[in-house]
Amino acid sequence: MRMVFGLVLVIGLGLAGFAVYMAKSYIESYQAELEQERKQRAPNIETVDIFVATRTLKYGEPLVSDAVRLTAFPTASLPEGVFTKSEDLFSKGETVPRIVLRGIEANEAILAVKVTAPGEEAGITSQLKRGERAFAIKVDVTSGVSGFLRPGDRVDVYWTGSVGGNNMRTEGNSTGEVTKLIDTGVKLIAIDQVANTEITEAVIARTVTVAATPQQVAALAQAQSTGRLSLSLVGAMDDSVSEAIEIDQKRLLGIASQTVVEKAPAEETCSIRTRRGAEVIETPIPCTN
Repeated sequence: MRMVFGLVLVIGLGLAGFAVYMAKSYIESYQAELEQERKQRAPNIETVDIFVATRTLKYGEPLVSDAVRLTAFPTASLPEGVFTKSEDLFSKGETVPRIVLRGIEANEAILAVKVTAPGEEAGITSQLKRGERAFAIKVDVTSGVSGFLRPGDRVDVYWTGSVGGNNMRTEGNSTGEVTKLIDTGVKLIAIDQVANTEITEAVIARTVTVAATPQQVAALAQAQSTGRLSLSLVGAMDDSVSEAIEIDQKRLLGIASQTVVEKAPAEETCSIRTRRGAEVIETPIPCTN
């Protein structure tokens, strides 16, 4: 009897061990197939290592090596102007760093438009493109859009002045004081002595500095010396082109200009009169004056 009991126990243990082995094999096989399926379904994303900020960087801060790190970024979504090599980001060595032009958040890509060239200051000269010049325009609370202007904004420039005193006539035969749009979409690069695009508070500026071509600078200088300049803020997403605009007092009030018609001078005639008895005869002759 004991033999039979022992035999049954051994057989039971063997069956239990076999069942555990089969279950383990089945689970491992299932997990392997599931992992294989996941790998097949996962997209094959190509990445490239780029430099990103390790912390928040502010305007005017030097870009040092411990402020950046390399991280993988999808190649298909790579923004323009990233840095992938240390020798590109620190081309003149870490002792001659770049300066931050715009605020950069932690883990944000370091872009060329947000930093200066190595050793270059974060002034307005770094924001001028080839062929552009900086020009200052005097403004006040009304002409400067009540302090809502920021570096990086675009404005339309209007000129108000009198043109009748110099016997000048503008488009549409306007005379007297007129307001005319003289330039559109001019970029602001500084407010007073501040070129930081990250300022948030309203600033009642006395001057704004714009980026303009030499031809635009000459026009703005002439306009500023002969009248008053006013700025009109252009929307951030507005890409429309403004038409030629000129308004004088008569157009503003809807008064039609009266055209004075000059009469042609009457043709001069000369004659001589001859009396024949009671009759007087008038004979035309050429005028000799």
